[in-house]
Amino acid sequence: MTTSANKKGNGPTVIKKYANRRLYDTGRSSYVTLEDLCIMVKEGHDFVVYDAKSGDDLTRQVLTQIIVDQESKGEHLLPIPFLRELIGYYGDSLQSVVPDYLEQTLETFAQNQEQFREQVNESLGGLGGGMMNPASAMEDLTRQNMALFENAMNAWVPFTGAMTGNKEQAESTINELKKNIEKMQKEISRLTGQL
Repeated sequence: MTTSANKKGNGPTVIKKYANRRLYDTGRSSYVTLEDLCIMVKEGHDFVVYDAKSGDDLTRQVLTQIIVDQESKGEHLLPIPFLRELIGYYGDSLQSVVPDYLEQTLETFAQNQEQFREQVNESLGGLGGGMMNPASAMEDLTRQNMALFENAMNAWVPFTGAMTGNKEQAESTINELKKNIEKMQKEISRLTGQL
């Protein structure tokens, strides 16, 4: 696939989705597949998807389709407990907080991933006692992310308490979120142990 799509910063490429479910890249004047769009995302190309007839923005749905497509190919990135927990937030009083939290957490992870990769490379390439454990490096990053999460949730406590009318219920929800993050930390540690 030759890409003439715009990289982030140059304005998004417009993709039109037709009733027959075909996707048309207006930048390249050609039809594309979900796999093509997946490659565009991985290469850092920005695009938006509009319904060709109504003009509705379908970007979120198409990106979700790409995730489902990747998951169905056996490239599991989202653990089942995480998916269940995420589904549980639809319609919940914290639903409006979750997207911002996930976005900030992923941004922090993206910023830290280069540092993590360097540490892994150093530990795998290093000799003797100076070797750093990749699982330990990931745990450090996870702890940093947990601290960010706790700070963010503490900032929301007055608002969630006001929304639910019950501060104890809000604190219970926060404690549940913390437990889920601990589960994710254990899963990350398990996965990094396989490196």
